[in-house]
Amino acid sequence: MSSAIEVSGLRKAFGDKVVLDGIDFDVQEGTIFSLLGPNGAGKTTTVNVLTTLIGADAGTVRVAGHDVGKDAKAVRATIGVTGQFAAVDELLTGQENLQMMADLHRVGSRRRVVTELLERFDLAGSAGKMAATYSGGMRRKLDLAMTLVGNPRIIFLDEPTTGLDPRSRRTMWEIIRELVAGGVTILLTTQYLEEADQLADRIAVLDQGRLVAQGTSAELKRQIPGSHVLLRFAGAAELDAAARVLAEATRDDEALTLQVPSDGGTKSLRSLLDRLDEHSLDAEELSVHTPDLDDVFLALTGHSTEVSAE
Repeated sequence: MSSAIEVSGLRKAFGDKVVLDGIDFDVQEGTIFSLLGPNGAGKTTTVNVLTTLIGADAGTVRVAGHDVGKDAKAVRATIGVTGQFAAVDELLTGQENLQMMADLHRVGSRRRVVTELLERFDLAGSAGKMAATYSGGMRRKLDLAMTLVGNPRIIFLDEPTTGLDPRSRRTMWEIIRELVAGGVTILLTTQYLEEADQLADRIAVLDQGRLVAQGTSAELKRQIPGSHVLLRFAGAAELDAAARVLAEATRDDEALTLQVPSDGGTKSLRSLLDRLDEHSLDAEELSVHTPDLDDVFLALTGHSTEVSAE
């Protein structure tokens, strides 16, 4: 699998304020990469550099194999960008908005492309209505549909579900997954940690202009203390016997459970079960508990999970 986006040593300052302080990451083709960070962390600045809207002060950035500083035109031809706020013309109908984008991109078979996008995003029934009458969810879908008119292979989604109700948000998630299944690469910034947890193949946490962690959601969670295995036993005798073997565990006599520190990985779990088996002990129930992304974000940045864009 090759890289769709390659970032190395990216630096950007505005006056005396350093916004990006030498960040590095790669985004593999056909994956979702999520960039998380508190307000002012540098998320939007990163996206603006990658989409050729502003220049970098130092470092190298390649998008679809093209250097964003030296070949911005080629980069723009391969990407699509959907911002925090739906960039639709409210005085035009949904169909007219798409037709306008098709004209700008000089798309062949424009009528077919527009019709397919309206159907794909479940907007065909509202195609003739002015965008001003659309709900927030419909506007976001129309905005993303407009982004797809040029058939970009790399899409930047900046807070794509901000302000949407849970149902509309999940509809957008389904659309995003379909895009990736079709080979599209997505870089996502989001204020919803659940969104990153559900969608992203890899996550990078950005804080004060530096990347403080990268990895899959599971990998990030395992970095934070608090992971444990919870064992529940059939009776007090079994609990006592297991507690003698697992001296490091925290016991709860009322619940008949032992909480055993663990990294949540299969190797440590196998070792724990082997220890029980050596003493002919069985647990009635076993569950693995790991910190969620809220815990990860707080531990890494010292901030709450309010991670809206700058």
